[in-house]
Amino acid sequence: MHNNSKSESYAAAGVDITAGYKAVELMKKHIARTKNEGCLDDVGGFGGCFGLPIAGMEEPVLVSGTDGCGTKVKLAILLDKHDTIGIDAVAMCVNDIICVGAKPLFFLDYIACGKNIPEKIAEIVSGVAEGCVQSGAALIGGETAEHPGMMPIDDYDLAGFAVGIVDKKKIIDNTTMEEGDVVIALPSSGVHSNGFSLVRKVFDVENCDLTSPVEALGGKSLGETLLAPTKIYVKPVLALLDNVRVRAISHITGGGFYENIPRSIPDGFGAKIDKSAVKILPIFDLIAKTGNITERDMFNTFNMGVGMSIVVAKADADKALEILKAQGEEPYIIGEIIKSDDKVIL
Repeated sequence: MHNNSKSESYAAAGVDITAGYKAVELMKKHIARTKNEGCLDDVGGFGGCFGLPIAGMEEPVLVSGTDGCGTKVKLAILLDKHDTIGIDAVAMCVNDIICVGAKPLFFLDYIACGKNIPEKIAEIVSGVAEGCVQSGAALIGGETAEHPGMMPIDDYDLAGFAVGIVDKKKIIDNTTMEEGDVVIALPSSGVHSNGFSLVRKVFDVENCDLTSPVEALGGKSLGETLLAPTKIYVKPVLALLDNVRVRAISHITGGGFYENIPRSIPDGFGAKIDKSAVKILPIFDLIAKTGNITERDMFNTFNMGVGMSIVVAKADADKALEILKAQGEEPYIIGEIIKSDDKVIL
């Protein structure tokens, strides 16, 4: 298809367009894993086409979200491990749109790199594809751009966006929230994809030992622990939404508890969180101890072991916990909704 497409002048300037073609060929097997009923064509055209599954919906609403992996990408580069960072890119988007109640439909990625090494790009996309499989989204397109002179040869950045769909009447509406509602926590898999500028400073990751076992981390290395991909909550939450009236959902990302939980709490109410109930992961204790970071700053920066919080009526709490456990989650109650001018009380 691209036999005649080659520019010696462009290659001399640092951009090898034939490497882009090879990368696309290498990633196609990964993309094929993500195909669902909405896919209409193959990757490689000018736009990804997707048929909307609106059967049974009275008023379908598209919900979109976009994000990247932040400076966590630097860890992937330092460890030369690129097959999981794509999961983070997908997770950061689909975990946001599920907070509205939307089922992810498709995802597109964007990779900017200093030099297009097809095998590395395909490895990155393999992670993106895995994230799409976990969330039920189709990977219908993307872009890889070489930026010689702007980025070092080994560097890259990864971002993307997801589009989902929900019937308007089923959009999660926090105006139904009441005093006494229960706040349920879904555990995180680690630091996820936020706060890595602080993490990198605390551990001086460019100069520290990332590969040796660390006793405080249960024998795992610091690098392995930090690079653990962001957990994707789509399928468990969709199962919950099919069976329980959910009042609100918060994706605990940058800004931690103090910034994200309030985003789903209406005026006049607050989430009273029992800090002693939060199952803090060892990595956060290590970050706080190594960096001499206050508890307040930790809860205002990291997820602290809670990747998502869900508010349901107290009468529905046991059923919600049961459904989430059946989906492989380990949910637990961390607080309740009270009348308050403060959106979150820790």
